[in-house]
Amino acid sequence: MTDSEELIGVFDKRVQRRDDRRALFKAILGAGVVGAGLAMAGSAEAQAVTDGDILNFALNLEYLESNFYYYAAFGTPIPATSITGTGTAVSTATAADSTGALYNAGARQVKFSDPSVQAYANEIAADELNHVNFLRKAIGATAVAQPVLDVGITPNGAFSTAARAAGLIGATSATAPTFFDVYANDLSFLYGAFIFEDVGVTAYRGASGLLTNKTYLDAAAGILAVEAYHAAIVRTTLDQLGVATPIIRTNTEAISNVRDAVDGTTDDDQGIAQIANTVGTLSNIAPTDGNGLAYGRTTGQVLNIVYLNSPPTKVGATKGGFFPAGMNGNITTSTPNG
Repeated sequence: MTDSEELIGVFDKRVQRRDDRRALFKAILGAGVVGAGLAMAGSAEAQAVTDGDILNFALNLEYLESNFYYYAAFGTPIPATSITGTGTAVSTATAADSTGALYNAGARQVKFSDPSVQAYANEIAADELNHVNFLRKAIGATAVAQPVLDVGITPNGAFSTAARAAGLIGATSATAPTFFDVYANDLSFLYGAFIFEDVGVTAYRGASGLLTNKTYLDAAAGILAVEAYHAAIVRTTLDQLGVATPIIRTNTEAISNVRDAVDGTTDDDQGIAQIANTVGTLSNIAPTDGNGLAYGRTTGQVLNIVYLNSPPTKVGATKGGFFPAGMNGNITTSTPNG
C-alpha cells in the first residue's frame, strides 16, 4: 500500500518486510525456472510506445485471462476466430514446450459446487472474451495474435510455480511431483482468479497514464471498471469463505506477497486480510492506498508478475511464467526488479 508500510506492519502482522520476502521467493522460484529470457533492454516505459502498443499489451493480458476463464467455465479455449492477428496465433489447445508437453495440460471445466461461483465464472469468461474482441477491433490491422500461454496445471507450470512460491503446495521432484490444480474445485478456481484479477486492475490503472487518444482512454477506463468488478467479486467471495476457514484469507496474503516480491521494489499489493483500526474491523475488498485510490503498475511491473520473474534481477525478462515464449507486440520486456 503506497506510503503505508508502517500501517501494513501494524494491521497485518503476517506481512513480512519486503526485503525478507524477496530473498525467500528468489530461493523458491529459482532463476532457472522462471524469469527466463533475460535481456539488457530497459523498461517499456523508457522506450517510445504508441497507444496501439499499449492496447496490444492489454490484449495479451486479455488473451491469458479469457482462456483461463473459458476453460474453467466451459472446458474449452476461446474461439479460434478470436486469436488471429499479426504474428503467429497459437491456440492454448496445441501450445507445447520443446518436449511436446502441452502447456494446457489439466485445463478443464471446473465442477463447481456453488451455483453462484459458477455463474460468476460464466459471466467473467464472457466479459473477458468480449474484451479480447473489443480490443482486436479497436486496434485494427495491427492487433497482435495470441501468443503461447500456460494455463495448465503441470508441476513446473505457471500456476504451480506461483502457488509453490506462495506456500500453497510443497516442492516438486520427478519422483514426487506436486502441482496446483486451479480447476479442481470452487476454491482453487477462486485462487487462480485472484492471481489474475488484481493484476488486471493495476495494469489498466497504470495504462491510463500512458494513453494519449481520448477514445482509447475511455475504452481503457471502461475495461478497468469491469476488471475492478471482477476483482471485487473474487475478493468478496474469498473473504466470505474465509469467515469459516481463516486459512483462505491467509493464503490470499501469501499470493499477494509473491506478486509484491516479483513486480519491483514497491510494496503495494494486498490480500484480503481484515484490518483493525479505531473505528472497528474493516474488510479489505478494495485494495487502495491511503487516499482510497486504486494503485497502478507499469507495464514492466506487470510483466514481472506474469513472467514470474525471480527477484532480484538487474535486467528485464522477456518471457516466462504464463507467457513461456513472451508476449506479442512491442512491449515485451519487464523492468529490473532488484
